[in-house]
Amino acid sequence: MGENASFWESLIYAHPTCTTWKHEAEGSIYHLASIFFVVGFMGGSGFFGLLYVFSLLGLGFLCSSVWAWLDVCAADIFSWNFVLFAICFVQFVYVTYQVRSVAFDREFQELYSALFQPLGIPLTVYRKIVLCCDAEVITLEKEHCYAMQGKTPIDKLSLLVSGRIRVTVDGEFLHYIFPLQFLDSPEWDSLRPTEEGIFQVTLTAETDCRYVAWRRKKLYLLFAKHRFISRLFSILIGSDIAEKLYALNDRVHVGQGFRYDIRLPNFYHVALPETPPVQPPRRSHQLQRGSPRRKPAAGTNCGSFLAP
Repeated sequence: MGENASFWESLIYAHPTCTTWKHEAEGSIYHLASIFFVVGFMGGSGFFGLLYVFSLLGLGFLCSSVWAWLDVCAADIFSWNFVLFAICFVQFVYVTYQVRSVAFDREFQELYSALFQPLGIPLTVYRKIVLCCDAEVITLEKEHCYAMQGKTPIDKLSLLVSGRIRVTVDGEFLHYIFPLQFLDSPEWDSLRPTEEGIFQVTLTAETDCRYVAWRRKKLYLLFAKHRFISRLFSILIGSDIAEKLYALNDRVHVGQGFRYDIRLPNFYHVALPETPPVQPPRRSHQLQRGSPRRKPAAGTNCGSFLAP
């Protein structure tokens, strides 16, 4: 204990305290370095935040090196500041290389700006998502089918980039799919990773379309490696299914001025006064689990809940 106490005492009291202070201020280079340090530590996160921090801190250490070389004439102060400047410079070059390496085609860049960037997804994470689909955008010509009812297997997840897709069942129109919406989110959500299935609807391109497709098995492998990406797609798919449910809800009427509310399967609510009564379709379809594309039928057991 005595040796440890003497060590700390020597470390603290070895140097005499300052009895007199310099009246003149340090040179402008020293104050410039301090300004760079203050501004540099205000940087944010992400690639561009790192570029901001390392560039300003590097300039601060460079100014401190010049100050130590010209004004203080202290080799140790110069050496430490110059080493720190070199580290910041190397980090700046490395981050710059990473930013330049994360480059995408125009459509993928627009997709990132419209869908992933507002959610705060870093470019490094988005690059993994793009590589999972082989960085390929597929073209679907007008009136060509993406999937046919009862024939096309559910083996991928696709996101529409441009164009418009028409969804039909037994020849009856259900809803449209617009850009930045998934083409097969209900089918994806209705199956477990080990299950297989086929489409119960037909998806036809009304215009020339472009979409991104992730193969089912490859995407599940990505989810297993990166739980953050799995949670991200779960949120996106859930939101997409909710939009499709409400699109169906706006179209379903049961006559006498009442409209079916898909959120409350056992109730009807009154439509707007100007909405004309519409007879229900001849062929009714039961709402299936995990497939919100199916058109709900007007049950006879709901008559007691109709408003007078």
